[in-house]
Amino acid sequence: MKLKLFALMAALLPIAAFAEDKLDTGDTAWMMISTALVLLMTPAGLALFYAGMTRSKNALNTYAMVMGAFVLAFVVWIIAGYSIAFGTAESAGIQKFIGGLGNVLLSETKWTDLSGTYPTYVFVAFQGTFAAITVAIASGSVIGRMKFSTWMVIVALWGLVVYAPITHMVWGGDGALLFDAGALDFAGGTVVHMNGGLAGLVLAILVGKRAGYPKVAMKPFSIIFTAAGAALLWFGWYGFNGGSAFGANAIAGLAVLTTTVATAAAGVTWLLIEWVVFKKPTLLGIASGIIAGLVAITPAAGFVSVGGAFIIGIFGSVIAFFGVVTLKKKLGYDDSLDAFGIHFLAGLWGALATGLLALNDKDLLWDGPLKESGDRMGQFMVQIESVLVVGIWTLIGTVVVYYIASALTGGARVTAESEEMGLDESVHGEKGMNL
Repeated sequence: MKLKLFALMAALLPIAAFAEDKLDTGDTAWMMISTALVLLMTPAGLALFYAGMTRSKNALNTYAMVMGAFVLAFVVWIIAGYSIAFGTAESAGIQKFIGGLGNVLLSETKWTDLSGTYPTYVFVAFQGTFAAITVAIASGSVIGRMKFSTWMVIVALWGLVVYAPITHMVWGGDGALLFDAGALDFAGGTVVHMNGGLAGLVLAILVGKRAGYPKVAMKPFSIIFTAAGAALLWFGWYGFNGGSAFGANAIAGLAVLTTTVATAAAGVTWLLIEWVVFKKPTLLGIASGIIAGLVAITPAAGFVSVGGAFIIGIFGSVIAFFGVVTLKKKLGYDDSLDAFGIHFLAGLWGALATGLLALNDKDLLWDGPLKESGDRMGQFMVQIESVLVVGIWTLIGTVVVYYIASALTGGARVTAESEEMGLDESVHGEKGMNL
């Protein structure tokens, strides 16, 4: 059996074949920079984006939930998550879903090992930043009412039970369920955004609505913080999508351009929709459109043309706007910061649109019906299979993790008194700002 992701990276890198792995300093430098860019997205970009949207009494707690998730998720990733995601299981049946525990604490990985043309340790770190941001996305759905202790237990368990198996199924190489089926997910539309967004909705429903929602006005702490967070996320996303080309190559360049096009188109689209519907263009709307576009292009960034990126960005923004403004109100769930509306719905659209809009270019595609025989409808059906498998696994796994974490921490919800006071002071004994 090939090393996990070797076939994937061979397809992405502009090299006809590898006689043997050889370190390329340019690729190594790009992958280390990409790792740093993706790292920036969580404790800076996502944390500011979320903290700015919540009420002032919960802003620091919101930041702490994101940053706490990042550091703990990365530790869990090194201990066992990487092994489950990219290891090799003892049987073919198990290998479809998880990679096993043979590489716990990277016990089977040497510092001299290469993943294609750069060190495997860099690949481990790069993928670890993905694991960390995915669970952090879900925090936005439960802001203002979940215990910090419960949240941290969820982070640890969820990374092993939900994130790592899904990563394996999609990106785990030969023998992995969705990888073998030919599912295309360039940088995490299913693995990261559908996964994190749906987990957020499940947790929001299970923990219950915020006190007073939706009747009490819950004014955001700072839209400026949110806009700054969106800008940092956009900046970091070049590592997220560009780095998923696994080298400093032409496909990375394609991913950077399509990411920019889709994001800009989505930002303009959200702005125009708001202007027409509400008669006022808002900074929050531009920021939300930017994130919707980034999410939507993620699974397709290295597979589509510039025209395809425009389509994905525009419709990703329309779909996310519908989720945030209409669907949430109609169904009545309290997804505090719209992780489901933006990340799940835009990620779902992007994953499906990849099947419809991916270029029929064998140098770009990893595998699947489109590459093998030009069968676009067959590829679209594989994409549907992928989103269904990811959705079902996330739904069931998140429910299980929630109830275990709730039992271990004496219930998942803070007291009514703590919620009224605000979690900044009642949980952390701090304030987001002392003015």
